Amino acid sequence: MYFPYVVAGAGLAGLTVAERIAAQKNERVLVVEKRSHIGGNVYDSYNEDGILIHNYGPHIFHTNDREVYEYLGRFTKWNDFWHRVLTQVDGNLIPMPITLETINRLYHMSMTPEEMQHFIAARAIPMKEIKTSRDVALSRVGEEIYQKFFENYTKKQWGLDPAEIDTSVISRIPLRFSRDTRYFTDKYQGMPREGYTKLCEKMVQNRNISILLNTDFAEIRKEIRFGTLIYTGPADEYFGCRHGRLAYRSIDFVMETYNQESFQEAPVVNYPNDYDYTRITEFKKLTGQQHRKTTIMKEFPKAEGEPYYPFPTPDCRAQYELYRKDMETEKNVYFLGRLAEYRYYNMDAVVRRALDLCRDELGCR
Repeated sequence: MYFPYVVAGAGLAGLTVAERIAAQKNERVLVVEKRSHIGGNVYDSYNEDGILIHNYGPHIFHTNDREVYEYLGRFTKWNDFWHRVLTQVDGNLIPMPITLETINRLYHMSMTPEEMQHFIAARAIPMKEIKTSRDVALSRVGEEIYQKFFENYTKKQWGLDPAEIDTSVISRIPLRFSRDTRYFTDKYQGMPREGYTKLCEKMVQNRNISILLNTDFAEIRKEIRFGTLIYTGPADEYFGCRHGRLAYRSIDFVMETYNQESFQEAPVVNYPNDYDYTRITEFKKLTGQQHRKTTIMKEFPKAEGEPYYPFPTPDCRAQYELYRKDMETEKNVYFLGRLAEYRYYNMDAVVRRALDLCRDELGCR
């Protein structure tokens, strides 16, 4: 069968493109998805105890992009949610990212914002050149805070020393000279009232959209005829791994349900120095669900498995660049999203990227 458009992958990137093409161009779209569900990594579901969980780790929507917020708002109502994270350091739970509250609790002080600036500046280590995530941290907060918050967490998360990792990893973590302990400061923040899966289902409620689940696009690629392909899968797999497999960091998600209403003080608690896991998420504190039990998720980073995080190293970027050059030779094929572009995307950024592609390349309004 012929389809004017085929989308490989049913995550937020692919679903946004499919929805825009179907609605704006009134064209038929086939979405091909390897997993048994749509939604990609934002997929959520109810477990056997009836608790809504995020199957692939916590996802909190936040953005300063009003258009993206309003676009997704067509498919969901939002519950207001201001994300706060605690980190266990020296046996105490203190706010993360680093704020005035963090430093005061860590050092048992009562500094003002101005005093905190002097306190941090006195510990920061001047760098002639910032090349790695370790350089970023040391130049901003100094050795002691780097070791307490960043060094071991990064080693667990990536299996590498921060001195081996691109600056982008730690640069994403803010440093605030205020009492604002929100993890994100974006103007628009929230959780979809009925969950991410319901949001995604409403995105594809168009008769022009057909969805093929449990199907690897690579296996049917030669059997489908199409005019345009939007590919959101791994870049290396599209090209038969001709330049070798791209490296990703994966995670084991371990769920535990307790016969109690609450497990921890915050929705997410990080463990930079203790245990093999990096963090624990308690889902009810994200969703606001009322339930006599509670379910938590522990995250154990690992080298092999489902590809979640592109490796932020110069060698990996250079390897991906070989694939990116191959992409330029493909006709009527667009590569979109975290796996295809081998880069980290927040949810709002990947939706923005998809909307821009639809407008600039595919002729959608």
